[in-house]
Amino acid sequence: MSVTGKKWRMITWMATLLAMVLLSGCTTLRGTGDLGLVVERASGSVQVLENSHNTLLGSVTGLGDLSHATAVFSRDGRYAFVFGRDGGLSKVDLLTMQVVNRVIQAGNSIGGAISQDGRLLAVANYTPGGVRIFDTETLQMKLDLPALAADGKLSKVVGLEDAPGQSFVFSLFDAGEIWLLDVRDINQPKVQKWTQAGLQPYDGLVTPDGRYYLAGLFGEDGMTVLDLWHPEKGLRRILQGYGRGEAKLPVYKMPHLEGWAVAGNLVFLPAVGHHAVLVADLQNWQEVAHIPVHSQPVFAMVRPDNRQVWVNFAFPDNDTLQVIDIPTLKVIKAFRPGKGIMHMEFTAKGEEVWISLRDEDRVEVYRTDTFERVAALPASAPSGIFFASRAHRMGL
Repeated sequence: MSVTGKKWRMITWMATLLAMVLLSGCTTLRGTGDLGLVVERASGSVQVLENSHNTLLGSVTGLGDLSHATAVFSRDGRYAFVFGRDGGLSKVDLLTMQVVNRVIQAGNSIGGAISQDGRLLAVANYTPGGVRIFDTETLQMKLDLPALAADGKLSKVVGLEDAPGQSFVFSLFDAGEIWLLDVRDINQPKVQKWTQAGLQPYDGLVTPDGRYYLAGLFGEDGMTVLDLWHPEKGLRRILQGYGRGEAKLPVYKMPHLEGWAVAGNLVFLPAVGHHAVLVADLQNWQEVAHIPVHSQPVFAMVRPDNRQVWVNFAFPDNDTLQVIDIPTLKVIKAFRPGKGIMHMEFTAKGEEVWISLRDEDRVEVYRTDTFERVAALPASAPSGIFFASRAHRMGL
């Protein structure tokens, strides 16, 4: 046999061996589309989950104060960026279940968002008041924007969301302002500011099409809207006096507009200090329904097919869930999974919903058509549940 023939046989043998090694390892390879995490707030850890078979895969520790933790995901769904209350920003690899980077970027933070192109992270900070922007690959800070309001004072930043045009939009809680930050050129960012947004905007949402930013107001009945397609039109106040004639109740848990529900032309919003979910028409922002519910709602979340809205409630009624049928705008189901219901997360197509039960140290999974419980999994004081499918949705 010629030398050339021997070399060719050797190359063929090595290629075959390499293929066998790769094939033997295929059982450990997987995609990330059904992965997510459950925040374990008391222990500073997260559980990595998969929702195809409803299992917990492992725990990632060392994430600091997670008492108000949220998460966003890289565009490929592999990395979760966890925002801790202690100012910690952690990059978690969902496949290896390891913290690959972590920085303490502030004294007190309240969440964040990832840019339209997936390259920048924005963090909303209470202390110091402002927004800081980081590179998603390295967590190197690219921009420090103090929330210096018109009165010359620093303000807490809330309701930070990603918006079209490589932008972020957020509210200044103390100053009652809304800012729109354009970071297409991170070295020359552009900021538009609107004052008189209302008293104490506490959270915000961006509609699924990216058109509207809606800020809820804690200090007064009403909400404020910014049209992101036409910001030159300025702010618009809506749903003013929605609690007129009703006694406002003590607020034990701030409603979260990020747990909003937009279905077709309707938007469903938890009413601050009232036992109601408000329904408004997106075309004119007029209230079309005022749905009485069990207690003070915290999250009102829409099933992905826009057929149902699931609602949980503040203490002391946080053992209860109610389901609103969107076509009839009526509550069709109420049940009590357990104590301390903190959060809900639908699978990407909405056939199941995951629910965290903080006071019972477990998460549960329910069918959304029959309301049957299909899984119960242990977790230490679970709160937020976030699926990697969020990577491809705006305003979360």
